[in-house]
Parts: sequence; structure tokens; C-alpha cells
Amino acid sequence: MRILLIGEYSRLHNSLKEGLQELGHEVVLVGDGDAFKNYPIDISINNQFTKKYLPLILRKLSKRVLNIDPSDLETYYKFKKILPQLTDFDVVQLINEDALKIKPQLQIKLLKQLFEQNKNSYLLCCGQDHVSISYALEQKIRYSIMTPYLNDKNLKDKYHYSLKYVTQPYQKLHQFIRSQIKGVIASDLDYHIPYSEQSNYLGLIPNAINTKKLQFSEPQLNIPIHIFHGVNSKSKIKKGNTFFTEALEIIKAKYGEKIKITSSCDVPYKEYITSYTRCHILLDQVYSFDQGYNALEAMAMGKVVFTGAEKEWLDYYNLKEDTVAINALPNVTYLVEKLEWLIDNPENIITISKNARQFVETHHDYKKVSRTYLEFWNRET
Repeated sequence: MRILLIGEYSRLHNSLKEGLQELGHEVVLVGDGDAFKNYPIDISINNQFTKKYLPLILRKLSKRVLNIDPSDLETYYKFKKILPQLTDFDVVQLINEDALKIKPQLQIKLLKQLFEQNKNSYLLCCGQDHVSISYALEQKIRYSIMTPYLNDKNLKDKYHYSLKYVTQPYQKLHQFIRSQIKGVIASDLDYHIPYSEQSNYLGLIPNAINTKKLQFSEPQLNIPIHIFHGVNSKSKIKKGNTFFTEALEIIKAKYGEKIKITSSCDVPYKEYITSYTRCHILLDQVYSFDQGYNALEAMAMGKVVFTGAEKEWLDYYNLKEDTVAINALPNVTYLVEKLEWLIDNPENIITISKNARQFVETHHDYKKVSRTYLEFWNRET
């Protein structure tokens, strides 16, 4: 099969590509590298001109005065230019409803041609979109990335990216894509839950992780216990990083030199994954039911990860609490207690570390996941 993957947010499409290629399929990945993360891409639509100093000033002025983003236009023309190459694929998959990250009316023009010149198209729910944000705003779930905003509407400016999905232009984009595709696939339970009510939802396929590229290292329990906290400044409120920061201050005051705390902020993917190589515990996010991609990669490397590991996730994979990952909640006292439990009982770190690697190999192996995608795509063609 010839497969075209559009967009990359986390390395999911890269790992899926690697799995599909090893199974004998031709795969092309188009995207912009996702800003500072700089993920590998086959055909880049990353805008360069509007990132230079003078064009950047003009871009800000244009957005403020004319409500036109020159960066959108650059991406539009780059994608328009490569469209003739993107033909006769057996499968086209968008990473998200906003895969091209430009104004909806521009995306619709490009996607219309893309869909017309290829056979079967699919949408991957990997990140925020109209359905998941609408579901969260209606508070149909215990908590979500929208919880801080729902508790404090003064955070509206911080949620501009999320709230755009419920505006009329993005609702129109949502309706257009849904009218053109064969179906929607979710990458984890945080998207599976809201999409389970949708008519053309095909089901959940776990994130693909290439464990060949992620070396497992059994934790060495010499003092100090190393705790790592990675931060993305644009999503730190949505991920609840403040709860981790406050918990770490308490832990540092209590344990002193018995622990080591390191952190990173907005670093490229390769640097980020290297920065926590030697840690025992990694703090990921609190407002989730399932693991995101960063958490799974850390688990594959044998880290004890504080992330989404809610009851729904335990039931789905038939697991017991605190055996594979630590369910992180938006509660500082709770987080402190869980950290203390690990620091005071370091043998639990070794047990969870081994379980985490085994879990990723069992449920997220990139070739196994790739075969599931092929089954879904073939079933719908």
C-alpha cells in the first residue's frame, strides 16, 4: 500500500511510518516538524520566512491590524505547491482536524483537492479537536485539560488554541473533514471516550512506540532518587504542571540531598528525550485518563511516570493501580504522598519500571500497532 500521513505532533506518525515500512508499505510523511520539537518529516511545509526578525514584526502587525497571518499564507502555498505529488495514495491519514495549522477556510481548499486525488482518507484524533473540546466543555467527564479554564474563566487567553475548535470556522472545518473521510481513529482513552458517541468512529488504536529506538535501563537505586519534570510553556496550565512544581517544593524540603530534581522547558525532541535518560521518576501531566506519547516513551525507557492512569484505563487494559504508572491527580497532597511512597520504598521503582517497559512492548509495539491500522483501513475500503 501507498500511505500518506499528514502532520506530526508527538512522533506517533513517525513510529507508525517505521512500522508500516518494516511491513513492506510505502509511506510519506508531510508536516512542519511541530515548532521547537523538530520531528523528522519527509516533505516539509514548515514556514521559514515569517520566523525571521523583520518578517516576524510584520506578521504580528498584520495579525493585529488585518487579522491575516502571513505564516498561514506561506504554509498554504507550500502545501499547494506539493499537492501534485500527493496523488494516488491508498490511504491518507490526518493527525488531527487542524493538521495543517492554518485558517480553516484555507485548509478546506487544500484538503478538498487532497481528498479528491486519493482513495481513502481517515482522521486520527490525536490532540484537541471539535469533538473532544466540546465534550470537555459540557463537563461530561470528571476532569480534562479544560478543567482549569472551567474553574477560572480569566484563563481564557491561555485557552485560545483550545477554544478555537468550538468557533464557527473550525466547526465548519470539522464538518467538512467528517463528510470526506472513511472514519475516525482515537490514539488513547482521552479521545476514545468523547468519540465513542460519534457515528463514524472506528475505534481506539494505541499509540505506536518504536521500542528499538528507546533503550530500557533498569533503575539504579543509589542515592539520590532522580525526579525529572519537563514543561511545554504553551500547555503547562492544561497539563497541570503547577501541581507538580508545588509538590516538588515540599519533597525537596523534606528529603534534601536524598533526591535530585531536574527540569526542562521547550526543548527540541531529541534534546528532551536525552535530558531525562538518568532519572528514576518522570512527571508528565495530571489532566488525563491515559498516557500521552511523552509518557509512553519514558515508560518504555523504564521510568516511573506520573501521568494519566485512571480507572477507565486500568479497566481497559486489565491492570491494577500503581503497577505500570502512577495516576497523577490535580492534588498536591496526593502527589506528595505518591512521591514519598516511591522514595521511601525504592523497590517499588524497580517493579514499576520493569512493568512499564513490558506494558509498552505488549500494547504499543509499533509493528503490532501498524498491523492494527492496516486492519482498520482494509476493513473500511
